[in-house]
Amino acid sequence: MKKLTILLILAVTLLAVASVYAGDKEAAKDGDHAAQMEKMAKMSGKDIYKNMCKSCHGEDSDAGEYTPMSLIMDQWDDFFADTYFEAHKDVVCPKDDSKKVTDIFTKEMLKKVQKFCVDHAADSEQPMTCG
Repeated sequence: MKKLTILLILAVTLLAVASVYAGDKEAAKDGDHAAQMEKMAKMSGKDIYKNMCKSCHGEDSDAGEYTPMSLIMDQWDDFFADTYFEAHKDVVCPKDDSKKVTDIFTKEMLKKVQKFCVDHAADSEQPMTCG
């Protein structure tokens, strides 16, 4: 009986330790995500595009290849004003599959990407593919 009690106490203790460890691991993951978001908020529109958009909109991608040169300036403005949220509302973030793309981007980050796309659109003075 004593052995059973000791084994039971040991099992409960191990479960408690595992639970605490799992909580720490989840907190670290949330901390990593917050740090990544803070880092991305400081990036240029081009860097945000390269790190977040290009993985789904690169050459031969299922979602279609989109670079700043894919559209003209007015089309990019229309896209970000009218289409972006609807087109991406169910898209999972490539960097964190527990979040939707529309939840990842802040308004400021989205404005940076929009400015990058407009400034380097097909009809701009400096068209760019974002190699």
